[in-house]
Amino acid sequence: MSDAYVQLLDAAIAHCEALRADGIEFVPVSAATFAELSARPAAPARATRPPVSAAPATRPAEAKPFAFVPAGTPDGRPATPPPASSPAPYTPRPLPASVASRWGQAAQLPSPSVPKSSAPAPAQPPLPPPLAPAAKQAAMDELRTQALSCIKCAHLASSRTTVVFGVGEIHARLMFVGEAPGADEDRQGEPFVGKAGELLTKMILAMGLTRADVYIANILKCRPDTPGQTAGNRKPTADEMTTCTPWLHRQIDIIQPAAMVALGATAVEGLLGKTIGITKLRGTWQTYRGIPLMPTYHPAYLLRNQAPAEKRKVWEDLLAVMEKLALPINAKQRAYFLPKP
Repeated sequence: MSDAYVQLLDAAIAHCEALRADGIEFVPVSAATFAELSARPAAPARATRPPVSAAPATRPAEAKPFAFVPAGTPDGRPATPPPASSPAPYTPRPLPASVASRWGQAAQLPSPSVPKSSAPAPAQPPLPPPLAPAAKQAAMDELRTQALSCIKCAHLASSRTTVVFGVGEIHARLMFVGEAPGADEDRQGEPFVGKAGELLTKMILAMGLTRADVYIANILKCRPDTPGQTAGNRKPTADEMTTCTPWLHRQIDIIQPAAMVALGATAVEGLLGKTIGITKLRGTWQTYRGIPLMPTYHPAYLLRNQAPAEKRKVWEDLLAVMEKLALPINAKQRAYFLPKP
């Protein structure tokens, strides 16, 4: 198995695991892309060896069984030794455009001879001065009115039932940000009200808070359309996130929480522009415009992976948030999901 194939396979597996951790179960693939992925590459032409006039009586002592030697002389060795030189650096074969556009950065294979450099994150604008309580409520009410009539994404506006603006305390010190509304959220107009929302509510209660104490919003205010599908969800596109996140940024401008929790890789991408897998980012403090941001798994991931070890990872992230906010933590809370002594 070639190095390029192994690297591509590892990248694809890592990307799929990140999608699953972000609550995405299905990846749409067009017929054209599937045909391109299924096509078997043409076999390279085999070099013809010159006719052998006289076979050597004995095998050269230095030739090892199963060792590859280039064609040339009857024993497979070149007539003259090649000049000593350093090997050419490995250059990966470019992916088809349709594949690269769907799988993004995770599918691009870096050259082992050149260390992969990470581009610096774009500068984040500072938060505006905080508003007085009365002005904050008026600003949020006006923003909600504007968002409820948004039709910037025509395909989402035509397929949605309602805009899912956000819910909770606008003076909250803690804010949760998810990916996009699902079917239940689209019907009720409130984020995180389905099964994943019920689990998020339990997580908030375990922190000693209630949904009324925090603010909850999504990267997208409309449910991503799923043409040709009767169920399931899909990840928002980059264009959809670019178009819709200004609403979220303005919500954060108004609320200005003391800490934030990003639920899943899509939430991290929408807030920070980072496409690193959530398995690498979770549990590590990030910063959104001066606000401490904790990435963690989406509750939908825990619904499919209910092992205590996975639940403990998310709970440790929430414990770090509680410590950041100076919330009281008792011994029982610290022992959640730990093995019994």
